[in-house]
Amino acid sequence: MNTSLLSLSIKDLLTSKMIKYSVMPFFISMIILYILFFTIAGIGLEGLGSMDVQSTTTTVENGVPHTDSFTANLEGTALVKFLMGSAMTSWIATFLVYTIGSFLTLYLSIFVALLVIGFLTPYILREIQARHYEDIEMIGHSNVFESIFLMLKWVAIMILMFIVFIPLYFIPLLGVLIFNLPLYYLFHKVLTYDVSSTICTKDEALKIKFFNATKLRMKTLALYVMSLIPFVVFFASVFYIIYLGHSYFAEVRKLRGETE
Repeated sequence: MNTSLLSLSIKDLLTSKMIKYSVMPFFISMIILYILFFTIAGIGLEGLGSMDVQSTTTTVENGVPHTDSFTANLEGTALVKFLMGSAMTSWIATFLVYTIGSFLTLYLSIFVALLVIGFLTPYILREIQARHYEDIEMIGHSNVFESIFLMLKWVAIMILMFIVFIPLYFIPLLGVLIFNLPLYYLFHKVLTYDVSSTICTKDEALKIKFFNATKLRMKTLALYVMSLIPFVVFFASVFYIIYLGHSYFAEVRKLRGETE
C-alpha cells in the first residue's frame, strides 16, 4: 500500500463522522450474521439426530428377479443415540458443526459488510471530497438496474469459478489460495464498482481501470487479506471506501487536468 495514502486514509477514518459511519455496518452485519449462524448451525445439529436410510436389493431366484426395499429412520436408534448421547462424540459433532459454521460465517461477513457499506458509499465519498477534493465534481454513472445486473453477473461468474476449481481444492496449501480466488474476484468487482460509479463518469472509470488495473488489484487484494482477520471487516469496511476513494479521486484529478 502507498504509505502516504494509507496514513491519509487512517486520519480520515478516525474523524468523528467516519467513526459514526463505521458503527452502522458493524451492528447491522452482526445482527444478520448472528441470526444466520445459529439458524444454520441449529439445522446442522438437528440433521445429525435424524437420518433416513433407504436400501434396495435385487435377487434372482429360478430366473425370476425379486426386489426388496428397506427404508428406516435412524432417529432414536442405538447408533444415533450413541453419537449424540456420548459426551465425547456429541462434543466432536457439535464442534465440527460450529467450526464449519464459523468458517463460512467469516467469508459471508465480508460480503454482508460490503452490502451494508454500499448504501453508505456516497456519503463517505462526499465527506472525503469536502475534506480533500473540492475541485473534483462527483459525477457518477450508476443506476439500480445496472447495479443489480452486474451483481448477478459477478455472482454467477464466482459460482462458476468455484465449480471449475474444485479439483484444486484438495491440494494442500494451494487449495486454500485457490478457494479464495472466486471470493476475491467478487470482492474486487463490488468494491471498485461502488467507488468508481459514485465518483467517475463511465469513460473515466474505464480509463482508470485500463491504466491502473494492477495497482487497483494490489490494493483490493491487501484489503481482502485484511478482511480475513475475524471481525476486522466489520470495522474496516468504511476504511476500504476511504482508501479506494482517495485512489479514484487522485486519478480523476489527473484525467480532468489533462483535458483542460
